[in-house]
Amino acid sequence: MTIRVLVADDEALIRAGFRVLVGAAPDLEVVGEAVNGADAVRQARAARPEVVLLDIRMPVMDGLEATRRIVQADPDGTTRVLIVTTFDHDEHVFEALRAGASGFVLKDTPPEALLDAIRVVAAGNALLAPGVTRRLITEFARTTDRPAPHPDAAAVLMGLTDREREVLTSVAAGRSNAEVAADLHMSPATAKTHVSRLLTKLAVRDRAQLVVIAYESGLVVPGTGV
Repeated sequence: MTIRVLVADDEALIRAGFRVLVGAAPDLEVVGEAVNGADAVRQARAARPEVVLLDIRMPVMDGLEATRRIVQADPDGTTRVLIVTTFDHDEHVFEALRAGASGFVLKDTPPEALLDAIRVVAAGNALLAPGVTRRLITEFARTTDRPAPHPDAAAVLMGLTDREREVLTSVAAGRSNAEVAADLHMSPATAKTHVSRLLTKLAVRDRAQLVVIAYESGLVVPGTGV
């Protein structure tokens, strides 16, 4: 199955680079290039790609609003947003995840890693490598203008078992399934099953949204690790 990719970036050189890289992969196909956020929303609705490779900082409509609109227009989750960012200079990564992005990659990501990221997101998983997630969490804890938790967010956790809360806390700390298993003294298969059940119970698209819920609900407090 060929994975259809929409590339959205306001810099022509970057778009051209992504087009060549993605187009050279036998299982990937570029179905469009968007020059700003509004253009990305329009093309995503028309082309229905599996993955939108989206820059956060763009004219007309930024990547945050574009992500919200793309996700809202796709309730079945067939189109997923993969954010491209410089991260160290971007305070909006957590907001992008809250808006519904399935993950993010850095602009200096090696070519093969970027292609693998597209495949991971297209398969319905979140691209939140443990090390990158920890950097994201550190940034979220550091910033002083992060969004306040939603007043009803804690209600989403009421249906979880104590074990599922432990797994969610571990996921929010940036741990992979294997690390969750080691942390909580269970098999990797059991950890994977718990994560899958969390996705179903909390009605979220992927692992990225689990991290958001853990913070929004107050289960994990930024800067404390718990």
